Amino acid sequence: MTEKPIDQLTEIRNLMERSSKFISLSGLSGVSAGIIALAGAAFAFFVLNYNDRYFDPNIYFTESRNLVFPSTIITLMIAAMIVLVLAIGSAIFFTSRKAKKLGEKVWNLTSKRMLYNLFVPLFAGGSFSLALIYYGAIFLVAPAMLLFYGIALINAGKFTLKEIQYLGLSEIALGIAGLMFIGYGLIFWSIGFGVLHIVYGIVMYYRYDR
Repeated sequence: MTEKPIDQLTEIRNLMERSSKFISLSGLSGVSAGIIALAGAAFAFFVLNYNDRYFDPNIYFTESRNLVFPSTIITLMIAAMIVLVLAIGSAIFFTSRKAKKLGEKVWNLTSKRMLYNLFVPLFAGGSFSLALIYYGAIFLVAPAMLLFYGIALINAGKFTLKEIQYLGLSEIALGIAGLMFIGYGLIFWSIGFGVLHIVYGIVMYYRYDR
C-alpha cells in the first residue's frame, strides 16, 4: 500500500527539521539545571546572610564596594563555577541519553552551530559580569547574567526547539525587572535559572520526551 501524499510530506518535513535543528535536548536536563541553580542560590543566600540591608537600593550607590567582602565574592564565584559544571554535566548526560534513544548524534554540525550561538553571548556576559564585580557594581551582576543568558538562548534557539527562545525572552524580562528593583537581583536570578528551568523542563519532557 503506497503512502498518502500528506504522509510523505510530513516525513520530508521531519527529515528537514532533524537536519536543520538539534532536537535531542531533554526536558530532564532543564529540570536538573533548575534544581542545581536553586541549590546554588540557597547557598548564596546563606553565605550572604541575606537581610533587610540588601533590599535597600540606596546602600548600593553609597557603599557597594564594601557591601560584600572579597573573600565572600571568591566563595560565591567558586560556588557559581560548581553550579555551572554540574548543570552542564547534567545537560550532557540527559541529552546524550535522549539522542541515543532517538538514534541521533549529539555532536553534529547543527549542535555545533547551536553551541556556538549559545556560548558567544554567554562568554561576553561572563566577562561583563566579572568587570562589574571588579568595579564594585555588585547589584548589577545578577540582572546582567539573566539578560545575557536570555540573549544567548534566543540566539541558540534558531538551531533547536522554539521553546528555547520563549525561555530566553522570559530570562530577559526577569533581567530587566532585576535592573528596576535593585537589591532583589538574587531573587530574580533564582527564579530565572531555577524556577523557570524546572517549569520549562517539565513542559519539554511531557511535550517531547515521553
